[in-house]
Amino acid sequence: MKVALVYSSKAGMEATLPPRPEAPKSEEDEPPLPPDMLAECDSDETIAAVGQVLRERHQVVFIESDDKAFGRLKRQRPHLVFNMAERVVGPNRESHIPSICEMLDIPYTGSDPLTLGICLDKSRAKEILSYHRVPNPAFWVVESPTAIPAGVRLPAIVKPLFEGSSKGIRNNSLVHSLGELYERVEEVTGAYRQPAIVERFLTGREFTVGVLGNDPAYEVLPIVEIDHAQLPAGAAPVYSYEAKWLWDTPEKPLDIFKCPAPIPAVLAAKIETVVLRTCRVLRVRDWARLDVRLDEKGEPNILEVNPLPGVLPNPEDNSCLPKAARTAGYSYSDLIHRVVEEASKRCGLRPTRVRPAASERPAVHADRA
Repeated sequence: MKVALVYSSKAGMEATLPPRPEAPKSEEDEPPLPPDMLAECDSDETIAAVGQVLRERHQVVFIESDDKAFGRLKRQRPHLVFNMAERVVGPNRESHIPSICEMLDIPYTGSDPLTLGICLDKSRAKEILSYHRVPNPAFWVVESPTAIPAGVRLPAIVKPLFEGSSKGIRNNSLVHSLGELYERVEEVTGAYRQPAIVERFLTGREFTVGVLGNDPAYEVLPIVEIDHAQLPAGAAPVYSYEAKWLWDTPEKPLDIFKCPAPIPAVLAAKIETVVLRTCRVLRVRDWARLDVRLDEKGEPNILEVNPLPGVLPNPEDNSCLPKAARTAGYSYSDLIHRVVEEASKRCGLRPTRVRPAASERPAVHADRA
């Protein structure tokens, strides 16, 4: 098949952002971009790794998810889009490329625009899960520090309403007082220009769970536990931006992940059940990673749903979906090919292996024309 790998590179997405000052000169000026603004974008290493795997079986074109993506997809007319595009700004940013694919009648991997949009807007996902009685922490959406409702239960986690990859979740995001809550809501709404979601903090163990396939044949991968005891002394027991990107590095990795999680079979079954219910309720397709935490009674609650999971290729990078897949016996290539196979089957495609042309350039940005 001819497969278009559509991605959001850090350099490519940075070029789409309007320039902002390093520091505002007045209250009317735009605040500087937060340091984790591009955290969800993929590195050139990850884009190249996925492309290399796809080339094992298919002809591959690389397409940046910028404002030229529509024209490139229309010209290339691939049999399938392998969608990794996160984009940067707005509650519907992850829905942009799938929406374009549907306009052009091009099949694509992963969930549809509606599911992607719902899962990115944490409050909408939680409302739907609550309706279906899927356990998740109580929450409040707060537009500004002056609009904090009286019923907020502390301690609580404060984070941007529609972000992922721990964007906006810092070591100080766990708040214990109204003063801390006010300050953190002010920081989040100011830096990310969106509402904050304030979520009751659950004190139990934390897990992340990878899922492959489609309903009714989802495959739940081995559960990964996030061991907060491995964080630096005094750190909040949350998987924060600092934990994910600053304290845990390839040069000095934190031994924070346990896969398979050392938990009783009864608890593993409970976690798998709530994960599968969530995937079915939200109509997740092909692949996903779901974050789960136990409440004070030891019952699993859904924290977040990630229908565009990260797939960093190197084991040292502690990317949780590839980690779970390796534990299940999948190589990195197996994982990427499995996603293509699931999407192809779902879309009625017959993936044929095509040897790339000898002249095909290996550069990540090969389809810039």
